[in-house]
Amino acid sequence: MADFTVGDMDFLLDGRPVRLLSGALHYFRVHEEQWDHRLAMLRAMGLNCVETYVPWNLHEPEPGRFVDSGALGRFLDAVDAAGMWAIVRPGPYICAEWENGGLPSWLTGRVGRRARTRDPEYLVHVERWFRRLLPQVVEREIARGGPVLMVQVENEYGSYGSDREYLRQLARLLRSCGVTVPLFTSDGPEDHMLTGGSVPGVLATVNFGSGAEKAFAALRRHRPSGPLMCMEFWCGWFEHWGAPSARRDARHAAGALREILAAGASVNLYMAHGGTNFGGWAGANRSGPMHDGELQPTVTSYDYDAPVDEAGRPTEKFWLFREILAEYQEGPLPKPPPAPAALSSPVRIALGEWAPADAVLEVLGGKEREAPVPSTFEELGVERGLVRYRVDVPGPREPYPLTVAGLRDRAVVYVDGVRAGVLDGENVVLAEPVGGPASVELWVESLGRVNYGPRTGEPKGITGGVLHERQFLHGVRARGLRLEAFEEPGSLAGVPWGDPEPGAAGLYRGTFEVAAPGDATLELPGWTRGFVWVNGFNLGRYWSAGPVRPLYVPGPVLRAGGNDVWVLELEGGAGDPVLRLR
Repeated sequence: MADFTVGDMDFLLDGRPVRLLSGALHYFRVHEEQWDHRLAMLRAMGLNCVETYVPWNLHEPEPGRFVDSGALGRFLDAVDAAGMWAIVRPGPYICAEWENGGLPSWLTGRVGRRARTRDPEYLVHVERWFRRLLPQVVEREIARGGPVLMVQVENEYGSYGSDREYLRQLARLLRSCGVTVPLFTSDGPEDHMLTGGSVPGVLATVNFGSGAEKAFAALRRHRPSGPLMCMEFWCGWFEHWGAPSARRDARHAAGALREILAAGASVNLYMAHGGTNFGGWAGANRSGPMHDGELQPTVTSYDYDAPVDEAGRPTEKFWLFREILAEYQEGPLPKPPPAPAALSSPVRIALGEWAPADAVLEVLGGKEREAPVPSTFEELGVERGLVRYRVDVPGPREPYPLTVAGLRDRAVVYVDGVRAGVLDGENVVLAEPVGGPASVELWVESLGRVNYGPRTGEPKGITGGVLHERQFLHGVRARGLRLEAFEEPGSLAGVPWGDPEPGAAGLYRGTFEVAAPGDATLELPGWTRGFVWVNGFNLGRYWSAGPVRPLYVPGPVLRAGGNDVWVLELEGGAGDPVLRLR
């Protein structure tokens, strides 16, 4: 047991100054059987502490229904076993390039822009979640012999709002839930962010990727005393679909790290190891200075150009950072652990069965709902997945433009059963006019809810309406297909399988064999957009929009002998249904 406190200029462990050399590693982005390896990699790089967020929406998919809410405790036990300390950032909002910034869509669908304020309806749900989550943090605080040193209040709130009473209430809630370790906030090193996001009596930290001297000077204008810490040193960056790869020069990043440490500050590498957005949990951003422009969905890989790459291997950044961090150790650093086992040879997978999307929807979809206007994903209880909208164009009438208003995010459109195009954007018009009578289907997928900025929590689906010429078409039927439905045991038992139709949208199924499990990557040449499951584990979204990167397959997902693959292709592609696993 030990006592960790915030001193006038330093962090203190049993009264002695200590510097936190921390790295972000999100337990929910790494397969649990690989936690120990990734933690050993961070320790070998020279880190003494690990930071993790907690995604509320992952653990409470419906009000009062909790899923694996003890995962954080198991991760903290792994941190302790690795001989490291821990920093916990429970939110309730986390950003993290994660779906809806970690806020459950059922909640933001109810409270809208009242989220992240002192609103009583919002806070009653926050309290229920915290009282469920936080006992596993409290039980593992350093004063009780565990690894937890600090807990964060909200996350980068100064980038969003100025309801400081909300922050004060969150801090009081954390204390009432039994948290006794120091609390902190983290914000950008700008005056409006530090004034909006910091709380008197709570340690303030700053987030940046370079310019340590300037950033810490800004922090000192607001907090003349207290330890200096860069809570997020952005040593890499995330990527968006259809955008160039994001890479940061390793030597430039190492120089920025050295500048932070030369200032006498503590640091948290964001990310030390990024991992993967399994299960379609990747969030999205909005372009523009007000973050209200074009949607920019985040890719499945959360490699982040981190020192430890997506597969757990050391990069050039790792070795440069290790050289710097070694200067702040009392003894030699441990050697990196052996690399995880990899698949010994490539495997070709023939997908021998196929079912159209309509048939899959009949088996796995929710109840169809008819309403005068299109129901949103939130109203249908769909967080990750897609919705089929059906509406009739009355007739007889001549062809007019068909417009989808408030589309979020991407729709494949069929007119009288024939594919008519793909729509992408908020207010979009089908390329060819539509005459009446006609039956229109729109298969809409959420590409990830916004995780940062003023449009966090916005609804998904068709949020405006379907117009023929300038006339709204009413009586819209909507039915959701949740990705979670595929995870139920025996979920595909009732699907009417048939022979594959190369290039067609729908669900494909196949098998492959491996002699021994090992890490692999899954390539989908010729496919367009969709999701892949291996042995029931959702690897995440693939999309030919790029940046081209195969899906990471953790070794523990595979099994010796036969393995199952499902591919849900949403748009159709020209390639034959063969995957390469290597």
